[in-house]
Amino acid sequence: MPHLILLHGALGHSDLFHPYLEQLSRYFTVHTPLFSGHGSTALSTEGISIEKYTQELKEYCISNNLADVHLFGHSMGGYVALCYAMETPENVNSIITLGTKFDWTEEQALKESKMLDPEIILTKVPQYAQLLEAQHGPGWQKLLPEIADLMIDLGKNPPLKDNFAGINIPVQIMIGDRDNMVTIEESAHVYRSLPNAKLAVLPDTKHPMDKVRPTLLLNNIKDFWNLS
Repeated sequence: MPHLILLHGALGHSDLFHPYLEQLSRYFTVHTPLFSGHGSTALSTEGISIEKYTQELKEYCISNNLADVHLFGHSMGGYVALCYAMETPENVNSIITLGTKFDWTEEQALKESKMLDPEIILTKVPQYAQLLEAQHGPGWQKLLPEIADLMIDLGKNPPLKDNFAGINIPVQIMIGDRDNMVTIEESAHVYRSLPNAKLAVLPDTKHPMDKVRPTLLLNNIKDFWNLS
């Protein structure tokens, strides 16, 4: 069976892919690694960055002897998937991204990062704080400022920039029409910049992975990969 790696987003978790595993396991050997600092994994002393997470994906593929993989990445996971394909094109067969933000500016990054203050979340959105603790344990309060720094770094030095022309594998860029973090325009721009890409806009779909309707997403996944 071909290998499919599902990559979660920043502050996400591989558990969010549970509704998809039964269906996808009919066609792929499915892998759901966690990026460092997420779930039960330790936060790296080096901090985190897109480059660090791309290296983690590379190490995961090496340690599991995976080549010719297919990648699905939600949000930040999609960004990492494309960075990995840019670095090791011989290892990637195809990519689907969902809700991946490409148009990072310093202003946008600062705005997003300010929403990741643990004290503010504890005070104003206690339910979200409880969810973060359930998914990532007590380390979630240390993870948030690291993710904020990752966003700011993306604003200053976006690794992909306009290097999309070098990614020749089949790619599907997916975006929800109600995503309040990613625009359809930036997704369409990247779709047009990739030599071998498709664009799918999911109706009535917000940014968070747990807000996506599994049947809708699975139908688009199956269509892209010609799964019957």
